[in-house]
Amino acid sequence: MKKILVAFDGLKYSVPTQEYAVRLASRDNALLVGVFLDDLYYRSYKIYDIIQEEEGGIDTKRQRSFDKRDASVRTNAIKLFSAACEKAGIQFSIHKDHKAAIRELLKESIYADLLVISSSETFSKSKEDIPTTFIQDLLPHIQCPVFVVPSSYRQIDELILLYDGEPSSVHAIKMLGYVLPSFQSLYTEIVTVKKQQRGAQLPDAGLIKEFITQHFPKTGFHILHGNPETGILSFLRKKRPNTLVVLGAYRRSAVSRWFRPSMADMLISKLNLPLFIAHNK
Repeated sequence: MKKILVAFDGLKYSVPTQEYAVRLASRDNALLVGVFLDDLYYRSYKIYDIIQEEEGGIDTKRQRSFDKRDASVRTNAIKLFSAACEKAGIQFSIHKDHKAAIRELLKESIYADLLVISSSETFSKSKEDIPTTFIQDLLPHIQCPVFVVPSSYRQIDELILLYDGEPSSVHAIKMLGYVLPSFQSLYTEIVTVKKQQRGAQLPDAGLIKEFITQHFPKTGFHILHGNPETGILSFLRKKRPNTLVVLGAYRRSAVSRWFRPSMADMLISKLNLPLFIAHNK
Protein backbone atom coordinates (compact mmCIF):
# COMPACT_ATOMS: atom_id res chain seq x y z
CA MET A 1 0.00 0.00 0.00
CA LYS A 2 1.26 3.46 -0.94
CA LYS A 3 1.09 6.59 1.20
CA ILE A 4 -0.29 9.71 -0.48
CA LEU A 5 -0.13 13.14 1.15
CA VAL A 6 -2.60 15.89 0.31
CA ALA A 7 -1.79 19.38 1.56
CA PHE A 8 -4.53 21.77 2.67
CA ASP A 9 -4.79 25.30 3.92
CA GLY A 10 -7.37 24.89 6.67
CA LEU A 11 -8.60 28.46 6.16
CA LYS A 12 -9.05 28.08 2.39
CA TYR A 13 -10.03 24.45 1.94
CA SER A 14 -9.76 23.24 -1.67
CA VAL A 15 -12.52 20.81 -2.64
CA PRO A 16 -11.01 20.06 -6.10
CA THR A 17 -7.72 19.09 -4.42
CA GLN A 18 -9.69 16.82 -2.08
CA GLU A 19 -11.47 15.22 -5.05
CA TYR A 20 -8.22 14.49 -6.90
CA ALA A 21 -6.55 13.06 -3.79
CA VAL A 22 -9.49 10.89 -2.74
CA ARG A 23 -9.87 9.54 -6.26
CA LEU A 24 -6.15 8.70 -6.53
CA ALA A 25 -6.13 6.93 -3.17
CA SER A 26 -9.31 5.05 -4.02
CA ARG A 27 -8.23 3.74 -7.40
CA ASP A 28 -4.84 2.50 -6.12
CA ASN A 29 -5.86 1.47 -2.58
CA ALA A 30 -3.48 3.92 -0.90
CA LEU A 31 -3.41 5.46 2.55
CA LEU A 32 -4.39 9.13 2.22
CA VAL A 33 -2.90 11.56 4.73
CA GLY A 34 -4.51 14.99 4.96
CA VAL A 35 -1.80 17.46 5.98
CA PHE A 36 -3.39 20.62 7.36
CA LEU A 37 -0.68 23.28 7.43
CA ASP A 38 -1.94 25.66 10.09
CA ASP A 39 1.06 27.92 10.65
CA LEU A 40 0.78 29.58 14.07
CA TYR A 41 1.44 33.00 12.53
CA TYR A 42 -1.11 32.64 9.72
CA ARG A 43 -4.52 34.18 10.41
CA SER A 44 -7.44 35.13 8.19
CA TYR A 45 -7.48 38.68 9.57
CA LYS A 46 -5.04 41.56 9.34
CA ILE A 47 -3.47 43.37 12.25
CA TYR A 48 -5.48 46.53 11.75
CA ASP A 49 -8.67 44.47 12.13
CA ILE A 50 -7.91 44.09 15.84
CA ILE A 51 -6.54 47.56 16.58
CA GLN A 52 -8.62 49.64 18.98
CA GLU A 53 -9.90 52.70 17.14
CA GLU A 54 -9.61 55.22 19.99
CA GLU A 55 -6.79 53.99 22.19
CA GLY A 56 -4.68 52.12 19.66
CA GLY A 57 -3.19 48.82 20.75
CA ILE A 58 -4.68 45.37 20.38
CA ASP A 59 -8.34 44.71 21.09
CA THR A 60 -7.85 41.31 22.77
CA LYS A 61 -11.57 40.55 22.88
CA ARG A 62 -11.88 41.08 19.14
CA GLN A 63 -8.71 39.05 18.53
CA ARG A 64 -10.09 36.11 20.53
CA SER A 65 -13.29 36.30 18.51
CA PHE A 66 -11.37 36.19 15.21
CA ASP A 67 -9.15 33.35 16.45
CA LYS A 68 -12.20 31.38 17.50
CA ARG A 69 -13.71 31.86 14.05
CA ASP A 70 -10.47 30.70 12.38
CA ALA A 71 -10.35 27.63 14.60
CA SER A 72 -13.92 26.78 13.63
CA VAL A 73 -13.11 27.13 9.91
CA ARG A 74 -10.08 24.85 10.26
CA THR A 75 -12.06 22.27 12.22
CA ASN A 76 -14.77 22.25 9.56
CA ALA A 77 -12.15 21.70 6.83
CA ILE A 78 -10.93 18.57 8.61
CA LYS A 79 -14.52 17.37 8.91
CA LEU A 80 -15.05 17.83 5.17
CA PHE A 81 -11.92 15.86 4.38
CA SER A 82 -12.81 13.07 6.81
CA ALA A 83 -16.34 12.79 5.43
CA ALA A 84 -15.06 12.55 1.84
CA CYS A 85 -12.61 9.79 2.78
CA GLU A 86 -15.24 7.85 4.71
CA LYS A 87 -17.69 8.11 1.83
CA ALA A 88 -15.05 6.76 -0.57
CA GLY A 89 -14.20 3.92 1.83
CA ILE A 90 -10.46 4.63 1.88
CA GLN A 91 -7.95 4.50 4.70
CA PHE A 92 -6.92 7.95 5.86
CA SER A 93 -5.27 9.90 8.63
CA ILE A 94 -4.91 13.57 9.53
CA HIS A 95 -1.78 15.54 10.40
CA LYS A 96 -2.14 19.03 11.87
CA ASP A 97 1.18 20.84 11.45
CA HIS A 98 1.49 24.13 13.34
CA LYS A 99 5.01 25.23 12.39
CA ALA A 100 6.31 26.89 9.21
CA ALA A 101 4.24 25.42 6.35
CA ILE A 102 7.02 24.92 3.80
CA ARG A 103 9.38 23.28 6.28
CA GLU A 104 6.71 20.95 7.66
CA LEU A 105 5.53 19.85 4.22
CA LEU A 106 9.07 19.11 3.04
CA LYS A 107 9.60 16.97 6.14
CA GLU A 108 6.33 15.11 5.53
CA SER A 109 7.37 14.42 1.91
CA ILE A 110 10.40 12.39 3.04
CA TYR A 111 8.01 9.74 4.34
CA ALA A 112 5.52 9.67 1.46
CA ASP A 113 5.16 8.20 -2.02
CA LEU A 114 3.27 11.16 -3.49
CA LEU A 115 2.12 14.68 -2.60
CA VAL A 116 -1.09 16.18 -4.01
CA ILE A 117 -1.33 19.96 -3.88
CA SER A 118 -3.19 22.76 -5.65
CA SER A 119 -1.21 24.93 -8.05
CA SER A 120 -2.77 28.01 -6.44
CA GLU A 121 -1.82 27.27 -2.82
CA THR A 122 -0.13 30.17 -1.01
CA PHE A 123 -0.68 29.27 2.68
CA SER A 124 -1.16 32.96 3.31
CA LYS A 125 -3.90 35.58 2.99
CA SER A 126 -2.40 36.76 -0.29
CA LYS A 127 -3.56 35.84 -3.78
CA GLU A 128 -0.76 35.22 -6.25
CA ASP A 129 -0.23 34.35 -9.88
CA ILE A 130 0.23 30.65 -10.62
CA PRO A 131 2.62 29.04 -9.83
CA THR A 132 2.64 30.72 -6.44
CA THR A 133 5.78 31.50 -4.48
CA PHE A 134 4.99 28.58 -2.17
CA ILE A 135 4.80 26.12 -5.09
CA GLN A 136 7.99 27.49 -6.64
CA ASP A 137 9.82 27.10 -3.34
CA LEU A 138 8.39 23.62 -2.78
CA LEU A 139 9.09 21.91 -6.10
CA PRO A 140 12.91 22.11 -6.17
CA HIS A 141 13.25 20.61 -2.68
CA ILE A 142 10.39 18.12 -2.42
CA GLN A 143 11.38 14.56 -1.48
CA CYS A 144 8.66 12.65 -3.36
CA PRO A 145 6.77 13.01 -6.66
CA VAL A 146 4.18 15.80 -6.75
CA PHE A 147 0.71 15.79 -8.29
CA VAL A 148 -0.06 19.47 -8.95
CA VAL A 149 -3.78 19.94 -9.54
CA PRO A 150 -5.82 22.74 -11.16
CA SER A 151 -8.76 24.63 -9.71
CA SER A 152 -11.41 22.21 -10.98
CA TYR A 153 -11.61 18.41 -10.86
CA ARG A 154 -11.72 16.18 -13.93
CA GLN A 155 -11.41 12.40 -13.96
CA ILE A 156 -8.15 11.45 -15.69
CA ASP A 157 -8.40 9.13 -18.69
CA GLU A 158 -5.31 10.01 -20.77
CA LEU A 159 -1.58 10.40 -20.11
CA ILE A 160 1.02 12.57 -21.82
CA LEU A 161 4.58 11.56 -20.93
CA LEU A 162 7.13 14.25 -21.83
CA TYR A 163 10.35 12.55 -22.90
CA ASP A 164 13.66 14.07 -24.00
CA GLY A 165 16.05 11.15 -23.57
CA GLU A 166 17.37 12.46 -20.25
CA PRO A 167 17.29 10.29 -17.10
CA SER A 168 14.93 12.75 -15.39
CA SER A 169 12.16 12.17 -17.94
CA VAL A 170 12.48 8.38 -17.73
CA HIS A 171 12.57 8.56 -13.93
CA ALA A 172 9.26 10.45 -13.90
CA ILE A 173 7.66 7.76 -16.05
CA LYS A 174 8.97 5.05 -13.74
CA MET A 175 7.68 6.85 -10.66
CA LEU A 176 4.21 7.25 -12.17
CA GLY A 177 3.99 3.50 -12.74
CA TYR A 178 5.28 2.79 -9.25
CA VAL A 179 3.08 5.23 -7.33
CA LEU A 180 -0.10 5.02 -9.42
CA PRO A 181 -0.07 1.61 -11.14
CA SER A 182 -3.74 1.81 -12.19
CA PHE A 183 -2.77 4.59 -14.62
CA GLN A 184 -0.78 2.09 -16.68
CA SER A 185 -4.01 0.94 -18.33
CA LEU A 186 -4.84 4.42 -19.70
CA TYR A 187 -4.20 5.61 -23.23
CA THR A 188 -0.72 7.13 -23.25
CA GLU A 189 1.30 9.34 -25.58
CA ILE A 190 5.08 9.75 -25.41
CA VAL A 191 5.85 13.28 -26.62
CA THR A 192 9.30 14.54 -27.55
CA VAL A 193 10.58 17.63 -29.36
CA LYS A 194 13.36 17.73 -31.94
CA LYS A 195 14.82 20.94 -33.34
CA GLN A 196 15.60 19.45 -36.76
CA GLN A 197 12.65 19.18 -39.12
CA ARG A 198 13.56 15.99 -40.95
CA GLY A 199 14.83 12.56 -40.03
CA ALA A 200 14.11 13.09 -36.37
CA GLN A 201 13.69 10.05 -34.16
CA LEU A 202 12.99 9.48 -30.50
CA PRO A 203 16.17 9.58 -28.39
CA ASP A 204 17.21 5.98 -27.74
CA ALA A 205 14.12 4.94 -29.67
CA GLY A 206 14.55 1.18 -29.30
CA LEU A 207 15.21 1.34 -25.58
CA ILE A 208 12.35 3.67 -24.70
CA LYS A 209 9.84 1.75 -26.81
CA GLU A 210 10.90 -1.56 -25.29
CA PHE A 211 10.59 -0.10 -21.78
CA ILE A 212 7.30 1.75 -22.28
CA THR A 213 5.43 -1.16 -23.83
CA GLN A 214 6.09 -3.25 -20.70
CA HIS A 215 4.49 -0.65 -18.45
CA PHE A 216 2.06 1.38 -20.57
CA PRO A 217 0.77 -0.98 -23.27
CA LYS A 218 -1.65 1.53 -24.84
CA THR A 219 1.09 3.93 -25.95
CA GLY A 220 1.56 6.08 -29.04
CA PHE A 221 4.62 8.18 -29.91
CA HIS A 222 4.51 11.79 -31.05
CA ILE A 223 7.50 13.82 -32.27
CA LEU A 224 7.18 17.60 -32.37
CA HIS A 225 9.58 19.92 -34.19
CA GLY A 226 11.01 23.28 -33.20
CA ASN A 227 11.40 24.99 -29.85
CA PRO A 228 10.62 22.59 -26.94
CA GLU A 229 8.81 25.12 -24.74
CA THR A 230 6.54 26.58 -27.42
CA GLY A 231 6.00 23.24 -29.15
CA ILE A 232 4.97 21.38 -26.01
CA LEU A 233 2.76 24.21 -24.82
CA SER A 234 0.96 24.45 -28.16
CA PHE A 235 0.46 20.67 -28.24
CA LEU A 236 -0.88 20.45 -24.69
CA ARG A 237 -3.28 23.36 -25.10
CA LYS A 238 -5.25 21.18 -27.50
CA LYS A 239 -5.69 18.42 -24.93
CA ARG A 240 -8.85 17.82 -22.92
CA PRO A 241 -8.84 18.67 -19.18
CA ASN A 242 -8.98 14.91 -18.48
CA THR A 243 -5.28 14.65 -19.46
CA LEU A 244 -2.43 14.15 -16.98
CA VAL A 245 0.98 15.50 -18.02
CA VAL A 246 4.04 13.68 -16.66
CA LEU A 247 7.46 15.32 -16.61
CA GLY A 248 10.82 15.09 -14.94
CA ALA A 249 12.25 18.10 -13.15
CA TYR A 250 15.54 18.83 -11.51
CA ARG A 251 16.98 21.15 -8.93
CA ARG A 252 18.24 24.52 -10.06
CA SER A 253 19.87 27.30 -8.14
CA ALA A 254 17.82 30.42 -7.41
CA VAL A 255 19.88 32.34 -9.97
CA SER A 256 19.23 29.76 -12.68
CA ARG A 257 15.48 29.72 -11.99
CA TRP A 258 15.42 33.50 -12.18
CA PHE A 259 16.84 33.62 -15.69
CA ARG A 260 15.27 30.43 -17.08
CA PRO A 261 12.03 29.25 -15.48
CA SER A 262 11.58 25.49 -15.41
CA MET A 263 9.29 23.63 -17.78
CA ALA A 264 7.15 22.75 -14.77
CA ASP A 265 6.66 26.42 -13.84
CA MET A 266 5.70 27.28 -17.41
CA LEU A 267 3.16 24.46 -17.72
CA ILE A 268 1.59 25.25 -14.34
CA SER A 269 1.16 28.90 -15.30
CA LYS A 270 -0.10 28.35 -18.85
CA LEU A 271 -2.25 25.20 -18.62
CA ASN A 272 -5.27 24.06 -16.65
CA LEU A 273 -4.13 20.42 -16.56
CA PRO A 274 -2.92 18.26 -13.68
CA LEU A 275 0.83 17.60 -13.65
CA PHE A 276 2.82 14.68 -12.23
CA ILE A 277 6.34 15.93 -11.49
CA ALA A 278 9.22 13.78 -10.25
CA HIS A 279 12.85 14.69 -9.59
CA ASN A 280 15.80 12.55 -10.54
CA LYS A 281 18.10 13.48 -7.62
